[in-house]
Amino acid sequence: MATIETPRLLLRHWRDADIEPWVAMNLDPRVNEFLFSTYPREFAESRAALRRRELDELGYGWWVVEVRGGTPFAGVVCLREVPFEAHFAPAREVGWFFAPEHWGNGYATEGARGALEHAFAALGWDEVVAMTAVQNVRSERVMQRLGMTRDPKDDFDHPKVEAGHPLRRHVLYRIRRSQLA
Repeated sequence: MATIETPRLLLRHWRDADIEPWVAMNLDPRVNEFLFSTYPREFAESRAALRRRELDELGYGWWVVEVRGGTPFAGVVCLREVPFEAHFAPAREVGWFFAPEHWGNGYATEGARGALEHAFAALGWDEVVAMTAVQNVRSERVMQRLGMTRDPKDDFDHPKVEAGHPLRRHVLYRIRRSQLA
């Protein structure tokens, strides 16, 4: 499992000390604002164990983001297979979640760029997607800063969000290996 290094960040494997800040981040309503479910402690802990196994088995998945010389757990960045059926799947996705005290520092963009470079150079992927609820303008701006592009015809109703839920409609962005600047 690779550690991904960027100028300010390390995307690294999980440590036991990461569990408490992960749980706290998952319980924060600001982090969950655009997610369609909440993640209580037990679920967050089980997900952390799953994320560790995925990194070991696949060599990619959900990395902990550590700020060099600073915070040991600022959030997570992931590369994964899209876990549901959709018109654009099968596909591979980049995603990010950060504790609110680390928002606005460019960590999501920097960490996601490092993950994309890894996806294209080390894993040999040709294309990666990113998605979010249409209301999540902050994440959409990260996708744009990464050089990802959106075709409104690709936007979709997320199949894991119930009909009528305000977060059901999602935007989809794409980036190909040749587009990463």
